[in-house]
Amino acid sequence: MSEQPIISEPKSMVENFIVSIDHKVTTLHVLQNDKGMLVALTNYGARIVRIQVPDRNGNVEDVVLGYDSIHDYITSEEPYFGATIGRCANRIADGKLNINNQSYTLDVNVPPNHLHGGENGYHDRVWDISFETSNSIEYHLADKEGMTGYPGEVKVSVRYTLTEKNELRIEYEATTDKTTVVNLTNHAYFNLNGAGSGSIGEHLIQINANQITAINNNQIPTGELLNVENTPFNFKVEKPIADDWDIEDSQLSFAGGYDHNFVLNKSVKNTLEFAALVTAPKTGRVLELETTEPGLQFYTANALSGSDIGREGKPYRARTAFCLETQHFPDSPNQAAFPSVLLVPNEKYKSTTVYRFKCTKDG
Repeated sequence: MSEQPIISEPKSMVENFIVSIDHKVTTLHVLQNDKGMLVALTNYGARIVRIQVPDRNGNVEDVVLGYDSIHDYITSEEPYFGATIGRCANRIADGKLNINNQSYTLDVNVPPNHLHGGENGYHDRVWDISFETSNSIEYHLADKEGMTGYPGEVKVSVRYTLTEKNELRIEYEATTDKTTVVNLTNHAYFNLNGAGSGSIGEHLIQINANQITAINNNQIPTGELLNVENTPFNFKVEKPIADDWDIEDSQLSFAGGYDHNFVLNKSVKNTLEFAALVTAPKTGRVLELETTEPGLQFYTANALSGSDIGREGKPYRARTAFCLETQHFPDSPNQAAFPSVLLVPNEKYKSTTVYRFKCTKDG
């Protein structure tokens, strides 16, 4: 387990994102367009802090769960709000890797498994800033060999760009000096009615997938690809998220709800294609997702306990947000049949995800 970061107190309420963590300074960055959309980010975890978008009546609200200070992120029970996740997103069984006949033991931070890069994963690092403009920012990080148990030094960057089409484009790149594994994603928690506004059960969702990777009671893939037909996981046509989330089903029971990797229908490998669509009937906000990744973790925030108090004193409770984590499949390093997450020297990891926000006209 890693030591607690060294945190200095913020100078004022205005500067709640300017603190020192392990001798590196955190900051807040704001991207805006001419369509009324704003995205705030911080280099602590290279994370999304706010996404403010208008509803069908022009009312602007924040649609991601988060906080108004770095201190709140550090002390949060849930460490992943809005963060960039790595070196390897999702679960790795028993924290074990075998690469080129060499065994590695990773940080087992959610026993018995390694999750989201471990206790000191990318969500818990202060990233450096490559450049910043009014509509784009890029963060970079040198991930040393041995951090949370991974082999090789990885140099990684994530670029956020806000377009005039109300798109937040996220582009990841990584290189390594030694064969390793890399699987990056973003862990934003969305509620299209506004952060902390209650259940997301009435949100309508469509996921472009015919299969999920079935899991066991430790939420590790069994290796089976389960067809979604006649299961609670059939989102090929949009339906309310809550329609089936409480029915008796072993897969739902293992995760306490939806927390599963969907095998996206891809026409061409590594191309940017439609993955999911979410609509909030109450506000008319629509989120459309495109990605180059082969998988999508759909998560309904089952583990949020309400102990984390967000903006305006609103508690963040289970099933009051959803995550759409674009990715390679969970436990891919130990599943030969899954798309590989190996990265070798002289090759570059590249991944792109686009969150596009729109509005419906009718209530």
